[in-house]
Formats: sequence, C-alpha cells, structure tokens
Amino acid sequence: MPNGDPHAPVDIVLTVDQRGSRAAPDHVTALLEALAPLPSRLSFQRTAGDEVQGLVGDPDHLPALLEVVLRDGRWRVGLGIGPVESPLPRDVREARGPAFVHARDGVEAARHAPAGLRVVVGVTDDEQRAGRALESALWLWASLLQRRTDRGWEVVDLLDAGDTHDRAARRLGISQSAVTQRARAAGAVEGARGRELVAHLAALAVDAAGSAAPREVVR
Repeated sequence: MPNGDPHAPVDIVLTVDQRGSRAAPDHVTALLEALAPLPSRLSFQRTAGDEVQGLVGDPDHLPALLEVVLRDGRWRVGLGIGPVESPLPRDVREARGPAFVHARDGVEAARHAPAGLRVVVGVTDDEQRAGRALESALWLWASLLQRRTDRGWEVVDLLDAGDTHDRAARRLGISQSAVTQRARAAGAVEGARGRELVAHLAALAVDAAGSAAPREVVR
C-alpha cells in the first residue's frame, strides 16, 4: 500500500548480476567475500541465482563498493536512489521501497549500457539531472578501471593502502621508477579523483531525491 510519508529515508541500492552466468562459473561467492569487509548499511547478499544486492548507506561508501564490482567487468550493475521502508530489516533481502525498484530497473537496463551500469532515480528534474551526472561519471571511471592491467592493479592497490612508491617497489621487487610508470599507465591519480567525484555526485543525487515531494514508499 502506498505511504505518502515525506520523511521516508533515502538511500542507495546496488543490484549486481553476473554477465553470461549460464556459460561461466559462479563468481558470486568471491564477490560477496570481497564486499564483506567494506562498510554498508545492509550487507550484500545473494538474492537470486547469480544476483547480489546491498544497501549502501553513506554515499562516501559507494566508490569502494563499486570498485570491487567494476574492476573485473563481470557484472551488470543497477544503482537505485530513492526512499526505503523504515524501520530497516536486518537482511537486505527483506527490505523494500522505491530505491530497490529503481535498482532492479537499472540492472535490467544495464544490459546494453556503457560499463554495464545504469543509475535510476525519481522523476523530478533535479533527480534526473543528478542521476545523469552520477551515471556519466561512473561510466568514465569504470572505463578507466576496466582498462587497468593486473600489473597496474598491483601498484594501485598498494598505493591506495598507504604504501609509498619506495615501499611498493620493494614489495613488488621492481624499481621506484617502474612503480611510477605503472601507476601512471594505470591512471592511479585519475582513479582516485574518480572516486572522489563519484562520492560527491552520489551525495548530490541522494539530496535531490530527499528534496523530491510528494514521495510514495511501496509496501
């Protein structure tokens, strides 16, 4: 039954589906293990078949979660922003609300989208503008991540974890100049800026959804 509560909480839902799952091994368990240590409002769970869903919470948490999903190109992603039912259940599979419907629509639309990703938001002009900006940034960022080689990821992961170029070089058994070259080729600086931009635009999209009225929460 619709609920017109104008104060319904707005959140970000990720629905992730494995590409070509009928002809490929099941990678869901490995994905869930990689996502488990990262902060989210409701932890990611397998929902059906090769599909995974989670409730993000803080927009600042979105880039780290998406980087895990996007880096190997195995997944289609629907990102939904909108109201969710309150109080939240303990299990994301029991949660409801327009944000979940948007994420479902997004993962279906992602079949033919750049980077296999779509952002779906509400219908107001502000929501549509904010959602489009976030989606555009995500397509560009995902393109960078998915071009990165294994050697590039080795370096970027160490630098992101706080290693200096010297320490990363010693860990990998290569020269500092080789670390610098790999980091440059991997777009390490651009990737870091991409994370910042995604978090910022996600926060704006959440704010736009929070300002939209009237709102209906599907029960």
